[in-house]
Amino acid sequence: MLNVLAVEGYRSLRRLILPLDRLNVITGANGSGKSSLYRALRLLADSARNGAVAALAREGGLQSTMWAGPPTIGRAVREGHHPVQGTVATGPASLKLGFGADDFGYAIDLGLPVSNGPVAASAFALDPEIKVEAVWAGPALRPSTVLAQRHGSTVQLRDPDGGWHRLLEVLRPFDSMLGELADPRHAPELMQLRERVRAWRFYDHLRTDAAAPARLPQLGTRTAVLAHDGADLPAALQTIREIGDHEALDTAVDLAFPDSRLEIGTDGGRFELRLRQPGMLRPLTAAELSDGTLRYLLLAAALLTPRPPQLMVLNEPETSLHPDLLPALAQLVVRAADHSQIVLVSHSRALISALDRAEADVNAVELVKELGQTTVEGQGRLDEPRWHWPARS
Repeated sequence: MLNVLAVEGYRSLRRLILPLDRLNVITGANGSGKSSLYRALRLLADSARNGAVAALAREGGLQSTMWAGPPTIGRAVREGHHPVQGTVATGPASLKLGFGADDFGYAIDLGLPVSNGPVAASAFALDPEIKVEAVWAGPALRPSTVLAQRHGSTVQLRDPDGGWHRLLEVLRPFDSMLGELADPRHAPELMQLRERVRAWRFYDHLRTDAAAPARLPQLGTRTAVLAHDGADLPAALQTIREIGDHEALDTAVDLAFPDSRLEIGTDGGRFELRLRQPGMLRPLTAAELSDGTLRYLLLAAALLTPRPPQLMVLNEPETSLHPDLLPALAQLVVRAADHSQIVLVSHSRALISALDRAEADVNAVELVKELGQTTVEGQGRLDEPRWHWPARS
C-alpha cells in the first residue's frame, strides 16, 4: 500500500506531499488541482512502461506542464503585502514524482535537455530527459536504504555486501530505469516494483455515449479485468458471475435498481448485456440503457473484479449518476477497498456523505488553491509525511 505520494513542479502542484491510506477520497473545488493529482499518478504508472516522456508530450511538453509560478512564495506575498513577481531561477527546471510504501519507494526527476549536448541537433530537442531515478527500501529515502539509483545515463545497484555495482548498460535519457532494467538476478527489486506499478488500474474514460462499445454485442472471452473504456463489459460481468463474487454483483444491481436482474446473452460467441426490470415485458439491452445506468454497471464490473489490483484510481466516478445511485456506488467502493488500495477523485459531496454513511474508514483530502498553488486544506509543513527527493548530483 502506498503511504505517501509526492509531486513537485507539475502544473499547480508546486510542492505536494500527500499521505495515503487504504481508501482515499480527494476532493476540492473546480480548478483546485484534483485532475493534476490524478494525472501525476498516471505519469508515475507511465514511467514503468517508458511512457512518461510521451505522456508529457501529449500534455504540451514539459515546459507547458511545469509549475508556472515563482520558485518561492514569501510571507509578504501570501499576506497580500506584495504582488506575485517573477524571480530569477536559481536551479534547473525540474518535475518530480514519487511514492513511498512500506517496502519500497520510488522517485523520478525530469528536466530539460542540455542545450549544448548531442540532443540539441535533434528534431526531438524539446523532449524532457530523465535526470535522476531512485528506488529504496521502506517509505522514506535515506542514503542507507537506496537499492538502485540512476544519474543521467548510468545506473548503480546495491550489492548484498552493501557496496555498489555499476551496470554496463547506458540508459538513454528518455528511457526509465523501471522500464528498461528487468534483471531478476541483479535487480529483483526493480523488476518487482515495475510489475507492481504496471498493474495499477485507472478508470476515467468509461464510455457511455450512444456509440460506446459497451452498448453493442461484443465477442467475449474470460475477462477478469475490465478494459479502461469498458468495451468488454458483458464479458467482464459474466466472468464475475462464473469465477468472481456473483452474489456481490447481484446485490449491487438490486441496491441500485430494486428487483432488477442482470442477464448476459450469448450468441455465437458474442456477449450482450441485458437488464430485466420489474413491469417490463422484455429486458432492456445495453443500447437502451441511460448513461447513468450503464456507467453504474461499468463501475460495478471494475470494482468487483476477480483480479483486484494493488492500487485502483477512479476519477469522478459519480459523473452522470443520479444521486439515488451514490449509496450503492459507495458500497461497491468500500467493498473494493477490502482487496485494493483506492484513490477516488471526486467533487460530489453526496458521494462523500454516502461513504460516511457506509461507515468507511476514509482518508479525506481536500485540495485548495492559493496564489495558483495547490495545497492540502489544513496541512502545514510539520503535518506532511516524511519525504526526501534524490539529489541530481
